[in-house]
Amino acid sequence: MKKLFTSESVTEGHPDKLCDQVSDAVLDAILAQDPNAHVACECAAKTGFLMIFGEASGNFDVDYEAIARKVICDIGYDSDDACFNGNTCNIIVHMEEQSADIAMGVNESFEAKSGIENDEFAHIGAGDQGMMFGYANSETEELMPLSVKLAHVLALRLTEVRKNGTLPYLRPDGKTQVTVEYDDGKITRIDTIVVSTQHSEDVTLGQLRSDMLTHVIAPVVPAELIDENTKYYINPTGRFVIGGPMGDSGLTGRKIIVDTYGGHSAHGGGAFSGKDPTKVDRSGAYMARYIAKNIVAAGLASECEVQLAYAIGVAEPVSVCVDTFGTGRLDEEQLSVLVKDHFDMRPAAIIRKLELNKPQYRELAAYGQMGRTALGVKWEDTDKADELRKAAGCC
Repeated sequence: MKKLFTSESVTEGHPDKLCDQVSDAVLDAILAQDPNAHVACECAAKTGFLMIFGEASGNFDVDYEAIARKVICDIGYDSDDACFNGNTCNIIVHMEEQSADIAMGVNESFEAKSGIENDEFAHIGAGDQGMMFGYANSETEELMPLSVKLAHVLALRLTEVRKNGTLPYLRPDGKTQVTVEYDDGKITRIDTIVVSTQHSEDVTLGQLRSDMLTHVIAPVVPAELIDENTKYYINPTGRFVIGGPMGDSGLTGRKIIVDTYGGHSAHGGGAFSGKDPTKVDRSGAYMARYIAKNIVAAGLASECEVQLAYAIGVAEPVSVCVDTFGTGRLDEEQLSVLVKDHFDMRPAAIIRKLELNKPQYRELAAYGQMGRTALGVKWEDTDKADELRKAAGCC
């Protein structure tokens, strides 16, 4: 049976991604001074202005405006020609301290208060309730779905050829989309590639479309998956001069499917950017990815989705669910027991294991939070695979 599946990505100049990067740059700056700070930083952007708002508590002193201006200019919005200018735009800052009602549950967990648990990882409670999903499959070396990997690679390539001068007429805003065809669950070809990129007034549509095929698509998309029926939609509206926050408003946390698995997995709804790792929207999602990836790397399944759920102020997850979509060598109940035996899913343990209280988040705020093996993030490690394989052999 044949089916098509599509995933999208956006460039770092997309207005929502601009806001994600400012939020995470603020988080990085704060964590550099106080690794235990509590941060929830949001951004919104529109023509000529960017607003930074939220809560942050800890021992730090950062210049929010300077951080935002640097991020905006680094992306390439450093002149009026690009439709947004980090040197001159209005920056509004409204950051407050974290609510004491929230802090009392995060700083001392339900388990610690009740005397149920007293070890070193029992003291921090989850920063909110909610469910988080992690996913992995065997389609790519990174154990990520092919459609979202290629969408990210194309978006990153757009930025590379803009910044290295290959295509100087490009501007920072852009989007990509890849449709993969499956036959009986196996990848057979790429059906459709969509690239929309902001550009200067003086380039013709014909030149832009030719350059996208030559300099963006051909160098990064596997030629063996392209055939004579593959469809290309390159700037299908015919013009994309007005972009960035002038073309569309931006807001932190509006690209959560781009950040994760391109629609291949469920999503709990919580965004990542601007949140310190006591917020399980972030740390729980990273841990769920780490677990799912190790299960697939261990050969216990070729596809795996892990759901974790938390209650605010409680350290232990309220539920752990493993789904291998019929590909598991053990049943889901056995795999869930393995997960509980071999992974500590309390926030403090996650933070320690995955090294989450250090600056590293601005780089992750564009081109996906998962599958970023080149960045050396710990939730992409497969160091538990052998341990899981051996334990599974006893089941």
